[in-house]
Order: sequence, then structure tokens, then C-alpha cells
Amino acid sequence: MGVLKYVIAGIIYVTLLPLSYGQNSDNLIIVIDPGHGGIDTGAMGVNGAIEKDIVLSIAKKIDSLNTNLYDDRFEIYLTRYRDTLISLGDRTELAKRLNSDIFISLHCNQAVNKNAKGIEVYVNEKRKRFSKSSVRLASIMQHELNNMLGFRSRGVKSANFQVLRETTNSCPAVLLELGFLSSDDEAEHLANAKKHNGLAIAIISSVIRKRYDGRDF
Repeated sequence: MGVLKYVIAGIIYVTLLPLSYGQNSDNLIIVIDPGHGGIDTGAMGVNGAIEKDIVLSIAKKIDSLNTNLYDDRFEIYLTRYRDTLISLGDRTELAKRLNSDIFISLHCNQAVNKNAKGIEVYVNEKRKRFSKSSVRLASIMQHELNNMLGFRSRGVKSANFQVLRETTNSCPAVLLELGFLSSDDEAEHLANAKKHNGLAIAIISSVIRKRYDGRDF
């Protein structure tokens, strides 16, 4: 699917929403956390692709599309804007200081099994204020990435990752594993910067659908 088709799909999605949607002047504050950075490269793909670079590119696409395609519907902040190592504590502290409405941490997966494929979304469900909302957002992300881009859904999973543990009491928080760099097919897809538009649109669409379902935020 070409980049133009992703953009057209995003425009169509926005125009199909009710006219009353999005008229609230209080835009949602979304913190996008591109994992790793600096000396922490994250996973290395079978094709040489590097996780830290992929997730930063996708995060920047989300920020750019929010401005250029979605007319700044959201206030979006990144935990890093370049190849720097930011501590996990500083990442979550930013979300708290901004009083963010949503926290999304972006990662790429890796496995010994070269046949492992698909999207995983993690939440922290243990006695957390926004755990139900986080699960709902994670479920929608699975659906959007499968429906729009054809990624296999591997399920919503619970984990005690620090970035989730320290944010889920403040806002809905998810950690998104955007496919396996150990898979030839998915590594090729993730390494192609032109494909990042589609991933970014799917993520933004997930937030729009989550807000529009009226359950929270």
C-alpha cells in the first residue's frame, strides 16, 4: 500500500466523523515515547535495522501528521526528538508534568523464533487507576494495525514495565511492540521509512476511536 493511500485513508477517516466531534477546545495531551536511544540501540533487525531509529521515525511521523493531516487535533509531545538516551524515570516524569491524557511507548519486538510475527500491546493492570482504559486503547490499537495494515494481532498483554507502572495511575498508558525485527518480512516493513506513515495513522486513528467511544478521556 503506497504512502498516498495511507494519507487518503486518514483523510477519509477524519471526514467520516460527526461534525460535533473534536470541537472541544481542550485538546488531548499525548506523550509519545520512542523507546531506547543513544547507546541503547534496542533490537537489531535481521536486515540491520535498529529499533531506536525506527521508533523515533514513527513518533515524528505521528507528530507531523497530527499537524498536517489532523489540524493539530492533539497536543503531542515526544520524550526524545533525537538520538539521545533518556532515563525511564524522566520519560514518565514528563508525562506527569504535562498532565498527559495518554502515554504511548513505541518499540519493536525480537524473538529467537524467526517465524514470530505480529503486534503486541502491553498494559499494566495491577491496581492501576486507568488500567481498564489502557486495555481498551490497546485493544483498539490491535484492531487498527490489523485492519489498516494487515499486521497479525498477538493480543493485549500485561507487564510490569517501568514506563507503564509509573504512568498508569496518571493516564491510560500502553507499550506498543510494532512487529518483529527478527522476522524477514516485518523487519523489511519496519525499515522502510515510507511505511511509517501508515503506522502513524493507525496509531492516531486508535486514539480517535478510543475517545469517540465515549468511555473515557
